[in-house]
Amino acid sequence: MLSLPFSAPLLAIEASTTAGTVAVWRDGSLVGYESVRMGAGEDDLLFPAVLRALHGAQLSPRDLEAVVCGGGPGSFTSLRIAAALAKGIAHGSGAALYAVPSLLVAAASIEPFPTGAPGEGFVVHADAMRGERYALPVRLDAHGRLAPAGSLARIAAAGLVEAIPPQQRVAVLTSPWSDELPPITPHVRHLLRAGGEWREQPVSLETWEPEYGRLAEAQVKWEERFGMALPETPAIRA
Repeated sequence: MLSLPFSAPLLAIEASTTAGTVAVWRDGSLVGYESVRMGAGEDDLLFPAVLRALHGAQLSPRDLEAVVCGGGPGSFTSLRIAAALAKGIAHGSGAALYAVPSLLVAAASIEPFPTGAPGEGFVVHADAMRGERYALPVRLDAHGRLAPAGSLARIAAAGLVEAIPPQQRVAVLTSPWSDELPPITPHVRHLLRAGGEWREQPVSLETWEPEYGRLAEAQVKWEERFGMALPETPAIRA
């Protein structure tokens, strides 16, 4: 399987923020959707949400032909939970696994959805802590979807403000600036609006991991304490 088939039974999971979302498609239509809270101190609500969404669509994991998982960056714990769940379901069902940039899911969740000529776009950004922001430029493609227009980056917040005017910036969840467009929450039910190369090729179940953006604080402290590195995990290096 190559190009992502929304006509086939498909499950999508996104949990890069404090809002975890699950969606199910069949015959090209959205037939199930759930939203739960994520984060430290929260119960494991994502797996029950997946089961409810599949049950409501009268599907089982074995019926799935594709699983899509938000690929980060974002909350380390929430991303790991979503990735482990998506990989487990894909492995057990034989479904292909696709990874969509989480900031692209957020961009696709803008309401009202932007329209215009292909090539028009903006930058969607999210908190990266320590005075930095994750930033992804996106643009409208020829199919009317939003697609990445450049590489994901982690940059100083001040640099983002200097480089991008407020009318071309959209923040995920909350924004530190009051002059830009209203903040958004990534909702995976809008996945059809997200274009780009991520649709064209499934990822490897054995090797794929989300882009966490930063190493986990626990890993940083462990490496400092023992003077050695843990196995490399994907992170955006500034």
